[in-house]
Amino acid sequence: MKYLVGTSFFAVFAVTAAGAQTAPATSPAAGPSATGAEVIVTGVIQQSETDVLQGTSVLKGEELTRDLRPTIGETLARLPGVSATSFGPSASRPILRGFQGERIRVLTDGIGSIDVSNTSVDHAVIINPLLAERVEVLRGPAALLYGSSAVGGVVNVIDTRIPRTLPENGYRANGIANYGSAANERSVLGAGDLAVGQHLVLHADGSYLKSDNLEIGGYALSRSARAAVLSQVGLPQDTDEPIDFAASAGIKNRLPNSFSKTWTAGAGASIITDTGQLGVSYSHYDSFYGVPIRYATQVGQEQEAPRLDVVQNRVDLRGEVETGGGFLDRIRVRAGHATYRHFELEPSGEIGTAFYNNGTEGRLELVQANRGGWQGASGVQYFNRLFNVVGDEAFLPRNETNQTGLFTLQQYDGGAFKAAGGVRYEWSDLTAKPDEQNRFFTGRRTFHSVSGSLGGSYGISDAIRIGLNGSRTERAPSAEELFANGGHAGTQAYELGSADFRLEKSWGLEATLHAHTERFDFDASAYYNWFKNYISENQVDQSICETAAAPREVDLPCFQYQQADARYYGFEADLTAHLFEVGSTRINADVLGDYVHANIVDLGPIPRIPPARVLGGVEAQGDRFTARAEVEHLFNQNRIAAFETPTSDYTIVNASVSLSPFGRDSKTSLLLSANNIFDVNVRRHASFLKDFAPLAGRDLRATIRFGL
Repeated sequence: MKYLVGTSFFAVFAVTAAGAQTAPATSPAAGPSATGAEVIVTGVIQQSETDVLQGTSVLKGEELTRDLRPTIGETLARLPGVSATSFGPSASRPILRGFQGERIRVLTDGIGSIDVSNTSVDHAVIINPLLAERVEVLRGPAALLYGSSAVGGVVNVIDTRIPRTLPENGYRANGIANYGSAANERSVLGAGDLAVGQHLVLHADGSYLKSDNLEIGGYALSRSARAAVLSQVGLPQDTDEPIDFAASAGIKNRLPNSFSKTWTAGAGASIITDTGQLGVSYSHYDSFYGVPIRYATQVGQEQEAPRLDVVQNRVDLRGEVETGGGFLDRIRVRAGHATYRHFELEPSGEIGTAFYNNGTEGRLELVQANRGGWQGASGVQYFNRLFNVVGDEAFLPRNETNQTGLFTLQQYDGGAFKAAGGVRYEWSDLTAKPDEQNRFFTGRRTFHSVSGSLGGSYGISDAIRIGLNGSRTERAPSAEELFANGGHAGTQAYELGSADFRLEKSWGLEATLHAHTERFDFDASAYYNWFKNYISENQVDQSICETAAAPREVDLPCFQYQQADARYYGFEADLTAHLFEVGSTRINADVLGDYVHANIVDLGPIPRIPPARVLGGVEAQGDRFTARAEVEHLFNQNRIAAFETPTSDYTIVNASVSLSPFGRDSKTSLLLSANNIFDVNVRRHASFLKDFAPLAGRDLRATIRFGL
């Protein structure tokens, strides 16, 4: 993996904003530079990693194949500063520096995923990692380009559904087939492009994934949960369907209700000329998956085996034209629209709750020409969401969100010294529609927010660069934070928002160090964030929810969104050492570490913060193979909120071999990997289900890629 820290705040923000300008796989620009620095090949300017001010990672090629999992959260979870929500194997969203939900954005080619994964952790992100050509992760404030919801960072998944280049031979095709033993996971993807005439390229792709219930390393319930469950054995139960507590405590080796089946299809077309391109695409996503059971630990509690039926239909547009010189270098446009729905099914198969989301997002960028080292981009972004929940778990009113943002980002390259800065204004309008039962707040909230950033870096030598970046961001509350008032079985909470919330504001500082030599590569980032009016969900006295719900009954713990001051700080570091060579085989060693500390002032730790982590590996890279062994250790997490339980430390060992029979320049490869070799019972602290649903046990995987 490549962890990027360097100088230009603007470069990578613009990177993923307007879509990829991906170099061919054989191009030198698509890989490491002569000094080992990864080259950012998407966006306004192609730059090496030393021109990226904030902590950034790129996952592509062999490393993407090795880390590929059914969800984008699990695919990225081994990158520095990244964890995942891990609400079962089918619903896992990335966590960046401890931030999740409304504080990060998950994008596909620069536009939001347009789903409801931000609403609850049991809702899947509608992005298929099988389609990814490259994934870029921006940790830290990315709000200038992507809106106030990107205060914690951005994940951008870049695919080839809208072709960017003409096929060299008039056509190109690629595919991937994958098997994972832990869930008997079978997946396959095929994609192809066809040139029609000199300028038109047509694209088609399809994928299929099916998995069974997940094998785990030991008991499904944690030690504390098993003790609580066993304490209820033999107690009287006033119900027609009593719970077998002894059976729940004895579940081991396989995780019930964790199956999945997903298929996707897509088509695209692009007109590509010497001075620009314009492309469109259509995609369909269809998934049916189970969510691991949150077992009852007390008499009177319910336990469900949720199943979700998810469908999304989406259209996208991307265009770019060169202006021919002058002040502007090029103009870019990117837009997407999707209709989404998912049904949460009862055991009988009937629909218990239905979620509907229609979303549109678009952006226009004016990219300035380089004049004496000065470069920049300005633009406008628009976002609209129509969201409705119908049924048993309707914890939100029908609502609409509109956002319009104006931004400019500027950069100066003076050689040894580089500077970048920008500002964004955003107007947010959120409306809660009336409901027949008058259960929810009805009305409108409007917010005006301004965010900005300024940073610089200095090259101590050709190999070493240090940087400092400061940011101030303002985030408008989401509809969920403002309007929630209802029970949510997915998180086992009665959720209560507040329509009186103000803007969430933060100041941030980030220092970076980046060193690349022939013998080693080292990247590090340390950050500190001060929040005012930080919005968090905290457990409060049950009477608060009972008052808000009246005359309805409240049979779940009461959690209320509240505002207070908060502090986040932490670091990430990544070191790769080039040890020696044996013939044409290079032996490398690498280690990464990350840590985040998060606290609500006068209250205590913020819940579900990932613990400190260290991951180290040794790798042999030959002309036709790569062999790797690694050890990952996650420490105890004892800094917990009052309603959390501690999470024990664990160590897992992984190994892999990648074979490229036709050489590394070929698109054909076979990867074999053994993950969690010693079948450790792994629980991710950031997961709502960590006491009921461990991660995969021993998992043997085989992946074949091919390309024409």
